[in-house]
Amino acid sequence: MKEDNRSVRMLLDQDVDRTELFGNMDANMKKVEKSTGTSVILRDDDLIIRGRDPEHAERIIKGMVDALHHNRKLDPQRLGYIMDMESMGQTVDNTTSSKDIICYTCQGKPLRPKTSGQKHYVDMIRKNDMVFGVGPAGTGKTYLACAMAVTALKDKDVERIILARPAIEAGESLGFLPGDLQEKVDPYLRPLYDALFEIMGRETASRYKEKGTIEVVPLAYMRGRTLDNSFIILDEAQNTTREQMKMFLTRMGFNSKVVITGDVTQIDLPKGKGSGLLEAEKVLKGIDGIAFCRLAEVDVVRHPLVKEIIRAYSQYGEKHR
Repeated sequence: MKEDNRSVRMLLDQDVDRTELFGNMDANMKKVEKSTGTSVILRDDDLIIRGRDPEHAERIIKGMVDALHHNRKLDPQRLGYIMDMESMGQTVDNTTSSKDIICYTCQGKPLRPKTSGQKHYVDMIRKNDMVFGVGPAGTGKTYLACAMAVTALKDKDVERIILARPAIEAGESLGFLPGDLQEKVDPYLRPLYDALFEIMGRETASRYKEKGTIEVVPLAYMRGRTLDNSFIILDEAQNTTREQMKMFLTRMGFNSKVVITGDVTQIDLPKGKGSGLLEAEKVLKGIDGIAFCRLAEVDVVRHPLVKEIIRAYSQYGEKHR
């Protein structure tokens, strides 16, 4: 048999749903075939995999079968995650338990980490007083931090939630934008509101905000405050200066937890201004109680194209340095 046309046989268990495995109009298996350069044929309970590296496809399909055994839906995100992890020589942990559930959304949907990187991030938040979550767009950095904050509030571990973001002006001066100060800064804080509304529901989140239990504020409003009994999140931290980062970190009070999130590939600071997030990792590395978690492309849980866009920009950047 030619080296580029080898084959392997894989026996499928009787309880594996073939329709779920192959996907609508065989979409799942076509994606595996395209990715691995193989062809997959089902004959009774046997899968016959032919191609240059049929073992590669076999490992991916075994991961898909394992996901189905653990009642994981093989949507595009889960399938892409299995394929990405296999390409890195890592096995996907498809097991779930009640301990993985952070909270339930306002619609009763269990909210849990979807990748091993996200699970590591959540575990770090549980174990440390201050966590830096760094990674590309779509990895759930802010959303998971908000979920952890809501859980801490419901469990009465903290008395309030503080969400902050630097207001980078993107070419427009705040002074020339219409409306009062709150209306000027609200567009910068919208992603934080969106996360809260999805997790808690718009009415509940608005009620907590009116009572002051939840604050969503521009970073500049943090100066001069000491925050006890609080869950504090700084989002888009790559756009803080070193002075702003130091100011924010020193707001932490007793019985408080701090999560700082950012994407170092999307720094919008003026030329010549160093990012406080980049400096913080160098300054604070090794301090007990402070943890740094790096999420990667494989942890992206948005539309599959988002992962491809991030990968394309990363490759382009490496070639044009």
